[in-house]
Amino acid sequence: MKIGFLPIDNRPVCYTLPVQIARLDRSIEFFIPERKLLGDLTMQADISGLFKWLENLPECDAIVLSLDTIAYGGLIPSRRSPETFEEIKDRIERLKEIWETKHAKIYAFSSIMRISNNNINEEEKEYWARWGKRIFDYSYQTHKLGCESCIANIIPSEILDDYISTRKRNFEINKIYLEWQKERLLDTLVFSKDDCAEYGFNVQEAKALEALGGFTKTGADEIPLTLLARAINKPLKIAPVFSAPESRNLISNYEDVPVETSVKGQIELAGCSVAEVEEADIILYVNNFEHRQGEIVMGVDTKPFDGIWEKPDKPYMIADVRFANGADNAFVEQIIKSGHDRNFYGYSGWNTTANTLGSLICAGKIRFCAEDYNENAFQALEAIRLLDDWAYQANTRQMRDIDLKHAMYGYEERVNKFLGTNFAPEYKFPWNRRFEVEVTL
Repeated sequence: MKIGFLPIDNRPVCYTLPVQIARLDRSIEFFIPERKLLGDLTMQADISGLFKWLENLPECDAIVLSLDTIAYGGLIPSRRSPETFEEIKDRIERLKEIWETKHAKIYAFSSIMRISNNNINEEEKEYWARWGKRIFDYSYQTHKLGCESCIANIIPSEILDDYISTRKRNFEINKIYLEWQKERLLDTLVFSKDDCAEYGFNVQEAKALEALGGFTKTGADEIPLTLLARAINKPLKIAPVFSAPESRNLISNYEDVPVETSVKGQIELAGCSVAEVEEADIILYVNNFEHRQGEIVMGVDTKPFDGIWEKPDKPYMIADVRFANGADNAFVEQIIKSGHDRNFYGYSGWNTTANTLGSLICAGKIRFCAEDYNENAFQALEAIRLLDDWAYQANTRQMRDIDLKHAMYGYEERVNKFLGTNFAPEYKFPWNRRFEVEVTL
């Protein structure tokens, strides 16, 4: 099978993780643009270079496409770009011409512009450093009250006007994609809801797109991977099993739906079906939180796993979502001690619940359905996930002024022993911040 894949940007989870997952099946020919063409934290993608890549893409069975990358230069530029609606509309119209020559199934997604609840402008426009929290509150209260909040009087009019016009531009562009889907130019179209709250302009826009026939999904970075799994058009029955079943209706940080809803939604969007354990091909074990989701890096504590982990007697994969942005140390200790076996189909515990689920299900499906399974690629994938999600995010990320390679050494030994490997990892920070680390073997 030949698959073209256009990522959101050049972060490891957006660029290298899809490659690592695709390698699980040697029969997949995976086409992805050069990393230098994609954007980062401060630079947008080389859009003209990506158009050339699309035009020269060999005949594929499927193309997984981040529309934000072509329209704005990436997910972050979609919030910052000063271009007009007309400029962006003219640009994306070129996509239709390219698709008509490719005859591939198109699996695409576009973001609904997020509203972060803080005064951090690292991924937003400059004025977010002072007015971000106020804009969030204005959006939240205006939606909740059903009329404009008086918070508008606090925010400078030129800033609020710019923010609202940027939102409106992106929303109108999303409506164009919706028309394309009605014309059957797209096999699947997903509108992603990134960093959601109960109320806000982004929630209103999602409902408006749904009313027009659109499909919205909580999450962002994992959606291309979920669509990659969907492009593998083979049936797979997955049974979710929760470590705390009585708490599966609680809502995770940065999301607006219960954990169980998120789990089932990710399974179905990946082209799989939800099944009972007895009938399932794979068990999806979810280490969910009991009261609230913790987050080590933000100092948000929660009750760790305190049960006994018993490995299923059929293929299983593990979604560790008790904490956001990293593993539950108590749970991983039990996994490590229980040992690796042939039924183990993967572990994930990065960032949000949706991020963890989407990437895990994608890897599990590609491995299960592989025509030419690559065990070495699976071991590498799992080593990277454990070193990133567990060793780094849940442990050494919290240490300051350290030699990271030295701090990770003990974890490397345990991961290698668990997997029966002898990897020698290296680490770097591709966006020059501690939020994401890139692990190479």
